[in-house]
Amino acid sequence: MTHRAAVVATGLRKAYGSRVAVDDISLRVERGECFGFLGPNGAGKTTTMRMLACLSTRDGGDLAVLGMDPDTDARALKARLGVVPQEINLDLELTVLENMLVYARYFGISRADATPRARELLAFVGLAEREDDTVDRLSGGMQRRLQIARALVNDPEMILLDEPTTGLDPQARHLVWDRLRALRATGTSVVITTHYMDEAERLCDRLVVIDHGRVIREGAPRTLVEAEVGHAAVELRVSGAEAARVAALMGGRQATTGESLVVFGDDAAVLAAAARAAGVDDMHIAPRLATLEDLFISATGHALRDDEPG
Repeated sequence: MTHRAAVVATGLRKAYGSRVAVDDISLRVERGECFGFLGPNGAGKTTTMRMLACLSTRDGGDLAVLGMDPDTDARALKARLGVVPQEINLDLELTVLENMLVYARYFGISRADATPRARELLAFVGLAEREDDTVDRLSGGMQRRLQIARALVNDPEMILLDEPTTGLDPQARHLVWDRLRALRATGTSVVITTHYMDEAERLCDRLVVIDHGRVIREGAPRTLVEAEVGHAAVELRVSGAEAARVAALMGGRQATTGESLVVFGDDAAVLAAAARAAGVDDMHIAPRLATLEDLFISATGHALRDDEPG
């Protein structure tokens, strides 16, 4: 049987009045991989995800999800998808188990079949002991894990998660990441949107970097970083005329963020030595691994914004 991609988009476009939210996006998501949309709020990530999830029609381009057109085959496609929206949309007055069973009914799953499936999924996300609690008694991280379990009740071929860890504390984020890695290991296709660089790098096999509705980079996270800026970086806490002087002496690939000059290369120790030779004091030198944040700044000319309207 010919292997078919989970998602193929060509020239995808969506506008709201005069504002173009998605501007000629083309991409391919392979079956069984974790694929990410990385970018700031307002970049077009959620709009793209809504088109994949049959929640918004496109204005232009071609789109196939699991070999189907979301605009014309929405009913059949939704039965094969799991969707976790950015907002918490659980029934707060119902118990954890009741939320699972009610949702299963939307897919025509009988209570007899849904109950063991629901309990299996609650165990998968670490909520087996909370099945009789009402949802309003759960923490934010637990509610997010319940949303993931609920999205899996129909045994989907692909799960779509929009900003799955926004607003969660570090421990809750790591618990969600663990469940997504376990889900990926089962062969389920996972598509996420995020503006967290560490989340994208830890979870995604491949990703697209989106800014102002357009794809500006695509590939495996670490490969993209090393191709764009190199393996290492040194962050120099200098500004103004001092930053300009040091930048001219050091040369190479550079970026400016706030009160820091960041210089990229392949060896952090070599970069730090060059900074000392340029007259920068050790206490103002911070060698580190180059990151997706560095890639984003290099590719767009600005830091990641997380305060724009979605």
